[in-house]
Order: sequence, then structure tokens, then C-alpha cells
Amino acid sequence: MPGPYPPPYPQGGAPAGPPGQYPPPPPPGWGPHAPQPYLPHPGARQRRRSGAGSVIGGLIGLISLVFVGLAVLGSLLEEEPGSVTPISMPTETYSPTRDAYSPEPYSPTPETGSATPTSAVRSSPASTPAQRARLDRSLTNNTLYRAGALPKTNCRAGNANIYNHAQLKALILKTSRCMDRAWSTALKRVGMPWYRPGYAIVQTRGRGACGDYPARGSNVPYYCPANSTIYASTSAVAREYGPLGSWHGFIVSLMAHEYGHHVQNLSGILHERWRRHLSTSSQSQRLLLSRRLELQATCMAGMFMRSVEASYPITPARRSALLNAYNYLGDNPRGPRDHGSTRSNYAWFRQGYVRQKAYQCNTWVMPASTVS
Repeated sequence: MPGPYPPPYPQGGAPAGPPGQYPPPPPPGWGPHAPQPYLPHPGARQRRRSGAGSVIGGLIGLISLVFVGLAVLGSLLEEEPGSVTPISMPTETYSPTRDAYSPEPYSPTPETGSATPTSAVRSSPASTPAQRARLDRSLTNNTLYRAGALPKTNCRAGNANIYNHAQLKALILKTSRCMDRAWSTALKRVGMPWYRPGYAIVQTRGRGACGDYPARGSNVPYYCPANSTIYASTSAVAREYGPLGSWHGFIVSLMAHEYGHHVQNLSGILHERWRRHLSTSSQSQRLLLSRRLELQATCMAGMFMRSVEASYPITPARRSALLNAYNYLGDNPRGPRDHGSTRSNYAWFRQGYVRQKAYQCNTWVMPASTVS
């Protein structure tokens, strides 16, 4: 049985919070891959709302959050290991909007075999400045939650040996393209811009913009928001998660978790979470914010694995093994409670896999007991 999560986010030279926390996002415009802020168009008029309108709008927003919370909580309460039968849910609060753009062709650059991270590839803007200004980049009502389910994606994984560096690296990069297709479609559906994250995959160890990878005492991959890059050591992840079985689906789901952090970065969730982290001196509140962030990414990983179930393929036996693997993933009892218990990791991965839609991964409206 592999050990639980060690502290996953090593700190680089940038100012940072306590161990296990993200470094603060760089200031807007810093670095070649830094996401740009979404500001109102200079010529846009600001509409003034009356006091009554503000009250009514606030009440509607509160009621929406209550319904979303009840919907997500209802599905989390059913936790039968290995079961993927959805339960009855309240009416969905969020519904996908129709495309308001013409999708741009996707032309990624190929990865190289070196340890140097590949550049994050930006697609053409998926919306106008005025549309981007209307995006909700908050934690609880983020535009991301209107994206619906990920499209079914053709992603044949093959039979890579997880103990062979070249094969596992090729698998990680191959399935990352599937994540690109799935998430770019979902984000553009609601007018959110998208660009591909960078990757740095080595056999043993390396040093990235957020520090060593894997971090000291850690075997897990990590996402660095400073340069939008996912870092991983193939030998480390194979050593840590190989005891769960030779099938590579669990390792790919971990990479899908890191891609989930990239989605959080694109949507503004990562930035808002860090702002709240800095606004409180309570360690318990900071850890709660971290768990909400991490468990949301785990839920997004479940969404992706479900989207490639037919073609990967994820057979019923592999599906059960994948879901049950998350029963062994959680915080070290002797370490910081920053990723969630094994029970919470299982529940939220299953949530994404079974319920599939982005709003079902809204950990920010849920009681603290569901992100323990």
C-alpha cells in the first residue's frame, strides 16, 4: 500500500506561505506564460444597480448556492466503494451556455526528450474582451461551473510499462493531449480562454520553477502556477503507486489532478484561493482552503477519467480498481492536513467520475465535514 500524500508543492525562490502551500501567483504580465488579468473593456459602461436590485440579486445568488450545495452533498453522501451508479440529484442549477465563438484550430508544439519544460501553448482568444470581463472568477460561482461535462474523448492508452521511463513519459504526454482536447472544449463552451500547460518529465530528479521535483520526501508530481508547468519523475510515481498495480490508469489520474490545477489557474480559482490564504492568519482556515482546492482537482481528475472510459479503455474491473485506489490516498497523519482524508479523496474522485459535470466539483460551497 503506498503512503499518503507527502507535502506536494515545493517552494522556489518566490515568496511563499507555509510548507505545502502554493507560492503566490506572479504579478500580472510576469513571465512569458503568466495569465493576464480580466479587466472591463475601457469603453464599457458600468451599470449601477439599485439597492432593491442588489438585494434581490444577492438573494437569488444565495438560493442558487444552496441548491448547488445540496446537489453536490447528496451525491457525496452515497459512498459505496466500486459503485458508479448515480443517485437522484436535485435539478441542476448551472447549465452550459451556447458557444458564442468559432473554435480556433489547435496547433500544439511537440515535446522534446529533455528535462526542460515545454512551453505552455496559448490558443487564440475564445471570447471578446467584453465577454471575458463578464467571467465570474470567484470560488463559489465561477464561470467554470457552467461548463457541464467533459466531451467523450478518444484516448487510447495502450499497454505502457509504468517502470519504463520512455514508455511512461510517452503515455503521460499522449494522455495530456486528451486532457487538452477535453478541457479546451469545456472552457471555450463558456467563453473562457485556454492554453496548454507545459510539461517537464524526467526519469529521476529535476529542478523547476517551484523547486525540486519530486520534492524532498515526496514522490508525487506537481503543478507550478509560476510558469503553468506540470513536473513529474517517472521513477518516483512508479515507486510510489506501483504497489496499486501495474495498470497505468491511476498514475494518469494523478496527472489529470495536476491538470485540474491548471484549470483552476485558468479560471481564477487558484488566484482567489491564494488571496484568501493571505487574508487569514488562521492555520486551520488555510488548511481548509488547501483541502478544498486539492479535492476539487481530484474531482476534476475523476471527470477526465470518465470522459475517456470507453476508449482508454477503462473496463469495469479497472474502473473498480481505479475508484478503490483513492481509498488509499490522503493526508499523512503526521503531516499537514492539506489534501484531505482518504475518505474525502475517494468521495470527491468518485463524485467527478460518476456525476461528471463541473458544478458537481464545487467544493467551495460544501460543509467542512465533506472536505475533511
